[in-house]
Amino acid sequence: MNIIIIEDEKPSARRLQRMLTELQMDVEVMLHSVEESIEWFQNNQHPDLIFLDIQLSDGLSFEIFDTIDINSAVIFTTAYDEYALQAFKLNSIDYLLKPIDEEDLERAVLKFKDRAPQQQSVTLDFDDIKKLLVNPIEREYKKRFSVKVGQHLKLINIDDIECFYSENKGTYAHTSEGRNYLLDTTLEQLEDELEPHKFFRISRKFFVNVNAIKDMVSYTNSRLQIKLNTYNEQDVIVARERVKDFKQWLA
Repeated sequence: MNIIIIEDEKPSARRLQRMLTELQMDVEVMLHSVEESIEWFQNNQHPDLIFLDIQLSDGLSFEIFDTIDINSAVIFTTAYDEYALQAFKLNSIDYLLKPIDEEDLERAVLKFKDRAPQQQSVTLDFDDIKKLLVNPIEREYKKRFSVKVGQHLKLINIDDIECFYSENKGTYAHTSEGRNYLLDTTLEQLEDELEPHKFFRISRKFFVNVNAIKDMVSYTNSRLQIKLNTYNEQDVIVARERVKDFKQWLA
């Protein structure tokens, strides 16, 4: 199987390559920009499968498809909020939210292998997707959560939540009062519900509220440790693959 990776962050590309190698899938070509990718596709046989980062250093990767007619299967890799990807989730093979999880990658690869050859080609309306990603649709985000406390229901205002985190297969909200509340949801579902300018998913385990950040400290392996106003039960670490996007989010 001929596979290529298009990703502008070389450490992320190498990490994905290693993860695919563990799944017995060899990646011989890695491209890092729109311009480089267009030149490569013009001079080489197109692959069976492309792992494609949406935002490259010199533009959106959809610009490649504006220039080249590509019929390869595509698995998107992205740090964009999940709601913005619903426009093409059913048409592409799959998409992987950064930082890429090993189990998610394996599921995406199996999904690709299970599809018939005639279903593998890209059939997306890239113009519509580009508009959606560059100018996201207006939408209402969660203003409050209701949680069960004993026999009572308590309402928690979104502005009072410092972070959301997962622990022991449960999802919790930690408030500025220093309380933790179990929610009837998952971090994945929260992708659709949280205001992206206010909350950022720093890892597979945490969303943080920008207004609750007290300090940021350099951490091992090019990561960042976040200090929140009251939450101190475990280390809050920005995954290495998310540090660049996190810094851009803060700007």
